[in-house]
Amino acid sequence: MIRPELRAQILRWREAIGGLGALLFGAYLAVTSSGLPTLFGLALMVVSTFLIVSGLRHGRFRTGALGPGILRTDEGRIAYMGPITGGVVALDDLIEVTLLRNSDGQATWRLISESAPPLDVPEGAEGADALLDALAPLPGFDGGYMVRAVQARTPGLISVWRRDPLRALT
Repeated sequence: MIRPELRAQILRWREAIGGLGALLFGAYLAVTSSGLPTLFGLALMVVSTFLIVSGLRHGRFRTGALGPGILRTDEGRIAYMGPITGGVVALDDLIEVTLLRNSDGQATWRLISESAPPLDVPEGAEGADALLDALAPLPGFDGGYMVRAVQARTPGLISVWRRDPLRALT
């Protein structure tokens, strides 16, 4: 019943839409009731504000691009299974994360590790949108910079994160 284009946009911005709905419900409770429901409504408004901000960041990160393979994140590891290549990288072993966009507009994430060969993940691989949350625990990681790298459509190599060599020695 819903057009595919509209459905894709709803799925892209789903966290922000859910947060907006929660914010409106919290505002309704805060305005129309008294006592404990009012406090619940105010708390819901605060929590939903964080959900909206996070949802906007995730929505900007999801590009809708299609690429081969499947990416999974589990307990500090990122695994990519592609039709030709694949591999697993531990977050503790990562030394650099880059985004390479070619002249056709297709992008590939390159995860460089100390103990494994570089792992190349197409931007549109199934589950690639989980990279934003998976890389968040890295020291000095800037999720906003990662989102801006995805939004930049010019061809080239963008270094999204690099481990500080001085911190690695301590």
